[in-house]
Amino acid sequence: MPSDVIIEARAVSKWFGGVRAVSDCSLTVARGSVTGLIGPNGAGKTTLFDIIAGTQKPDSGRIVFDGEDVTGLKPHKLFARGLLRTFQIAHEFSNMTAIENLMMVPPQQPGESLFDVWLRPGRVNRVEASVRAKADEVIRFVGLSEVRNELAGNLSGGQKKLLELGRTMMVDAKAVLLDEVAAGVNRTLLKDLVANIQRMNQELGYTFFVIEHDMDLISQLCDPVIVLAEGTVIAEGPMAAIRANPEIIDAYFGAPMEASA
Repeated sequence: MPSDVIIEARAVSKWFGGVRAVSDCSLTVARGSVTGLIGPNGAGKTTLFDIIAGTQKPDSGRIVFDGEDVTGLKPHKLFARGLLRTFQIAHEFSNMTAIENLMMVPPQQPGESLFDVWLRPGRVNRVEASVRAKADEVIRFVGLSEVRNELAGNLSGGQKKLLELGRTMMVDAKAVLLDEVAAGVNRTLLKDLVANIQRMNQELGYTFFVIEHDMDLISQLCDPVIVLAEGTVIAEGPMAAIRANPEIIDAYFGAPMEASA
């Protein structure tokens, strides 16, 4: 039976030269939650995300994903296990259309094999039709049907974020790390983005772990919220309790309270 915890950091530390970016950090992300990660500049949030996502190796400590020790596994190995990451600046294939960006996501498609293209064209066509149908479903879900055939490089910042969110749906991810989801997104599209995250969480069971500087957005979207400072967890709980803790506000955030990567 699956554990209630899907992501766990166990006493993780990471040094860069003489600077310890993450310091004996332990935390858990519950399966099916939208968990926030906040803290002041230099708190170690992005480094911790890098370690969980496999782009950095910890100097000590372990990362457990879905009950399996995945410490040091490369991003493509974690991708295959259902752990995906988005970035503050969306990473799209700018010279491909929005729908083509989605169709690129599923791995090991037979159309990638010259052997299959030449000798198994029927199989290639069947799989491509299935992937396209999935991409059509996803692009409707995230509200980008009107720009499905637009080059992704021409999309607005908010549309690119929606497209990146849609890409996580093409492989039915178990958990998604969202880094600065609101960055570069206008308020109208941000509402759509938040609504889609909530729908993916509530209707499809996705787990999200979110770095964000917008405290109102964190309050709206995340429960619980984890506070990181000097590379270690200093508080965890509902955002209302975090906001009401004067020691955290005074020592780490000032007024108004904010967080950034």
